[in-house]
Formats: sequence, structure tokens, C-alpha cells
Amino acid sequence: MNNEEPLAHSAKPDKGISAQTYAEHIVAVSKRANDNLSAMVRYLSGDAHVLHQSVKRAALLHDLGKLDAANQAVLKKGSKKHLPLNHVDAGTSYLSRGKEFEAAFFVYAHHIGLRSVPYETGREKLFLRDEKISREVDRKLTTYLSAHAEWCGKVEESSGEIVNSGWTELTRRLAFSCLVDADYGDTAVHYGGETERQSANQRWKERLEKLNEYVASLKNKSDASKERKEQRQVTYETCHDSDTQPSLYACDSPVGTGKTTAVMAHLLRAAIDKKLRHIFVVLPYTNIIKQSVDVYRKALVLPGENPEEVVAEHHHQADFSSYDLRQHASLWTAPIIVTTAVQFFETLGANHPAQLRKLHELPGSAIFLDEAHAAIPTWLWPQAWRWLKDLSTNWRCHFVFASGSLPRFWQNEKITSPYEDMPNLLGVEQISRVNKQEKKRVVYATIRDVFDVMGLINFIQSKSGPRLVVLNTVQSAAVLAWKMQTAGKQVIHLSTALTPIDRDAIVEDVKKRLQKLDDTDWTLVATSCVEAGMDFSFATAFRESCSAASLIQIGGRVNRHGNSAQAEVFDFRVNDPLVKNNPQLVTSRNVLKILFEEKYFEIKDPTEIVTEAMRRELMSDFGDFEKKSREIIKHEKTNDYPEVAKLCKVIDADTRLVVISPEIAEALRRYEKVDPVELIRNSVQIRFFKINTKQFNRFCTPVNEQREIYAWQGKYGGKFLGYMEAIVPLLEMDADGFSMV
Repeated sequence: MNNEEPLAHSAKPDKGISAQTYAEHIVAVSKRANDNLSAMVRYLSGDAHVLHQSVKRAALLHDLGKLDAANQAVLKKGSKKHLPLNHVDAGTSYLSRGKEFEAAFFVYAHHIGLRSVPYETGREKLFLRDEKISREVDRKLTTYLSAHAEWCGKVEESSGEIVNSGWTELTRRLAFSCLVDADYGDTAVHYGGETERQSANQRWKERLEKLNEYVASLKNKSDASKERKEQRQVTYETCHDSDTQPSLYACDSPVGTGKTTAVMAHLLRAAIDKKLRHIFVVLPYTNIIKQSVDVYRKALVLPGENPEEVVAEHHHQADFSSYDLRQHASLWTAPIIVTTAVQFFETLGANHPAQLRKLHELPGSAIFLDEAHAAIPTWLWPQAWRWLKDLSTNWRCHFVFASGSLPRFWQNEKITSPYEDMPNLLGVEQISRVNKQEKKRVVYATIRDVFDVMGLINFIQSKSGPRLVVLNTVQSAAVLAWKMQTAGKQVIHLSTALTPIDRDAIVEDVKKRLQKLDDTDWTLVATSCVEAGMDFSFATAFRESCSAASLIQIGGRVNRHGNSAQAEVFDFRVNDPLVKNNPQLVTSRNVLKILFEEKYFEIKDPTEIVTEAMRRELMSDFGDFEKKSREIIKHEKTNDYPEVAKLCKVIDADTRLVVISPEIAEALRRYEKVDPVELIRNSVQIRFFKINTKQFNRFCTPVNEQREIYAWQGKYGGKFLGYMEAIVPLLEMDADGFSMV
């Protein structure tokens, strides 16, 4: 190695970015990784020594192979070519020789992700090595170490302490997260995409006082009935005053009883008592995030604070690996994080660095799994429960599982073993009282006839408005809304075919229109994105047959405040060439049909209905459920990280971020800094296989070489159908052989 200082990252003269030296990067990554780990292990119930050693050594040697002369030639030239020599192999070679296998595993994985331990151990001498270059790297290792010593100091010999003290698979992900966040973060800061972190202070006691004031101010503003107001007040006081010692709680308070603020009061109490660092609110649907965020920012942000720094909103996955997009990653650094169940649970099971980067922030957090009935597929719960128990037992996390239709999955032996007994935030007497009131507020009925689209429209129009109709797919909702508009009906459409920013505007329009008591002859057609968390109160609702839990949730969008006589919710089925069926719902639909036949909705309360529905669904689907759940548990136990990540998809679909805003898409192409929140709020998620279909591929163009982000080039109706504005006429043409527009 000559006397010219080696580089870790090339200069980008066209963007005014200088090169980063190897020493600068190693020092920065080592410090950031240590800071991440030190903050995390304050909540660890066991010994953190081996964790510290493994992360420290991995950070020190993760880029050792960049000191190769051929790699330095490329870095100094600034070429866009990949480095000629795999730069991770040098670090894994040195660490493996010293039997520092955890650190070696992290170095090996810091770009490609956590690997399969069974596969790697089966390679024997090539364990964690690049077969093509291993001999060459071994010959040059002394040269690399000498260069490292010249610029960063001599590498200490292995201490020989290699026992990982019974790490769980989740512990390894958490430790790896500390490293990759340090590496990705320092690189993103250097290239100007990120700024150094300056998180807002927790200030939990002050936020609880502010929340108490906010809830008190709502008493005179609410248009709810006296009975409903009393329910909400009792719910808030009960949750606020409940014991914080248990680390797992249920809360099956019915819809409209103020769960959003009541559970937050409990979480703030837990954060104060247990000295926690974050509060997570995990929601099943992206569109209800903004509504919750708005409430929390009004109720929890203190004078002089930036609301976005206190309450962060993460709409869906935004985990990018390429250098140019790392700046747009959504990180879990704010005191309060509102995110999706997809992001939360898929991060727990992830193996890829871009996804795992934020995971180390999770220990020492209070976590509110709102609408937990819809959080994840049932077959994911056995493994998810193991992760949550690990976090609560070993990492001092505090959980509340809440829903107006909460199945007691922790008491199902097919999901949890042994049987769990989880306390409820609400008392038995209160739960009984509100369930009786629910029977007065809403009634459920099923329609035996199967409709085509026009028959469905006629049935909808025959009932009192305003009306809410929920269908099972984006295509079905768009087709029905389009057909209703074509037939001259007053209709609003809401689905994930619209960007979050456009959905927010439509939600506000719906709320305003619902307040006009003389404006009743109109219909909101939507997908399941409205079935939970939305503060809507329609006169009548219609739900395409799905599941017992989904139907009960829709019951929370009618007569929400208990001001009217008993409202109706109809379960219906539709068969039409343009309506897309969801084959994954066959079992739950059949169970729902049987529950209606057995009059469950007449005699049982919501918790009993959904718990029985889950039991029957598991019995019907037990073979498939058992196969999927056991596969995940088996691969997790054997540390087969890629297979677990593949199996633990909350939504079993490969999606891409598609930017609707032309200005943001152009900024990304020019590598300009874009606010991550603005990127997400002006984009949609479209399944990758759809992007490659004849209807979609003409409208989607990749923004970057890795095809992680696309730009939408077609017609987009931000006030009606979103991207389906361009697609529905094509579907009609395919069905009929001609277009109606």
C-alpha cells in the first residue's frame, strides 16, 4: 500500500461530494455501532459483553477488503463499476480464524443480508467465505491488516470469547441492526442524503399531562350520545389508571369508545414507570395512519416542538439498499412512531440490511398493536408470538393488543403453547356493559342472493344513506365506483389506488359530508382500508363477504356515536367478470356463513364471535396453517434467516413503490434530496407482477437501476379512482372487446 490514504467511498464530483477515506468511515461506523448497541442493551435482561465484542469487531473490520489495491484503484477513479474483489471476504477470513464467528457472520452479511446458518455450516472450510477469491484474500490478508494498522491502528488479536450466551435468533437480528444502521447511516450522511440524528426528547410525563388536557377538552365537542360519552370517559380513566407491571395486555374495547387516546394514556404511564425510549403504534392499514398521527400530534406535542420529530408516520415499507436511495429510508428514531403491521412484523423476521437497519430501536419500547385482529395472517401468529414474548421478557418491551373485534389468539393451543393468560385493560363489568350497548347500536345480516355489479348497485341504492360499501380488492372497488358514477349515482371512492396524500383529502371530504344531515343520498365505495380506525358514521354499511372480524369492524363505521336507531350492516357476495375475487378468503367466508346460520351475531358478543371464527378457520385450514406455521418456526430455530424472511411476508406480494408526483420522480432521477415522508405520501404500492402486465407496464417506468422505485406515467385521478383511472377502461375493454370511454 502506498502512502496515499485509502478510501471507503468514491467522490462524486458531479454532485459536489468528496471521497470518504477508509479511516473516516471505520471510525464513524465503530462509534455509531457502539452508540446503537449501548442504547439498546440498557434494556437487556442478560449479559451484553459478547454482543458488544461481536458488534465492535464487525464494525472495525467490515470493510477490510476495500484495502485491496484493485479495489482502491476503482474507488479512487470514481468508477460506477462494482469493486473487483468482494470486500467482505477479508474481514470474515480474519475473524473466522480467531473463532469470532458472530462478528464474521455480521461482516459477511452487511450487504447481502443474514445468511442461512445450516447452508453455511454445510460448506465447512468455505463457511462465510467467497469461494472464488478465498485463497487470494488469504494470501493478501497480512497486507490488508498492515494498511489498516497504518491508518486506523493495529487490530487486536481475538480474545477467544466466542460463546454467544444463548442468543435468540431475534437477538442476532438486533445486534446486526446496530452494525448495518451505523454503516448505512454514515454512508448516507457522507453522500448528503441524511443528517446526523437529533431525536426529540421523550418527555413522557409532560406528554401525559398534555393528553389528559386534550381528552378533557373533547367532552364538550363530541356529538356522541350521553351514554357513548360516558363509555369513553370510563375507558380512558380505566386505561390511564391500570397497573403497568404486566408486560402484555389485551384491550377489547368496542369501536368508538376512545381506544386511540385511552391506550396511549396507559402506554405513557408504562413509559414513565419503566423508563422506556419509544412508543410504537402499529396499525393494519396505511390509510388510517394519518388520522392517528393527527390525533397524537394534537394531543402529545409540546410547545416549541416539531410535530414530525415527535410523532413519526411511516406509511409502508421504505427500506432502500442502493446508496442513492438510502437517504429515503424510514427509521424508528422518534419518541412516538406510527407504522404499519406489515413494516413492524416483516422487520422482526427480516434478513436484509435495509429492512433490519431500524430494528435496534425496538428494545425498551411500549407497543400498541391496534386492530390486532387484522395485523397479520393467522399462520404467522405462532412465530410472531415468540418474537413478542422475547421482546417483552428479554428486552423490556410493553405490549397492548387492542381491537373492537379481538380474538383471544393467545388462548388457542395451536398458536401459543403453553396457554397464556393475558390481563385486560378494561374490567369485566365494563366490558359486559359496553357489549350490551353494542347490540342496540348495530345489527348484522347476510344476503343469500349473489349479485352482479348492477344488481349490487340496485340493492345498495335501496337502503338508507349515506352508505358505505367495502369490497375485497382494489380492482373490485374501482369497478363498482366507476359503474355507479356511470349510472349517475353520487359516489366517492377510497382505496390504496390513491396516494396517502390524496386519501387524506378524500377522508376529510367524507367527514365533512357526513356532518351534513340533509345530504344522505350518496355512497362511499372502498376497500378494507376503511374498516378499522376511521372516524366515520354512516347510516348503512355493506361488506363483501370476508371474515367475522372484518364484518364487525365495518359495524364500527355505522351509527358510531349511538345517536340513531339500530343501524344495519349487510354481508353480501358478488359474481361479475370485472370483480376480482380473493382466493385467500374462501375459508373465512365459509366460516362466516356458518356463524350466521347458527345465529352467532344475534346471541354472542364480538370477542366471542371472532374467537370462535378463528378456532373454526384453524380447524378448516389446519393442514395449511400447521404446515406454514411449523415451517417458519423450524427455519427460525435453525437460523435459516433468508427462508424465514421469505415465509414471514404479512402481505404475500412483491410490491414496488410507484411515485405519482412527476416532480418527486424527477428529483429522484437527479439524485436530489427528497423528504422520506413526502416520498411515501405521494406514492402508491403496486405488485411487481402487475407492473409487468399489459395493463400496467405501459404506465410504470423505473426510477433507478435497481428497480426499487417506479414512476407512474399514466392517467391518475387523485379525486376519484387514483391509478385505477387508467386501468379500469382497459379491464372493460378486455372483458367486452370495446371501451366505454
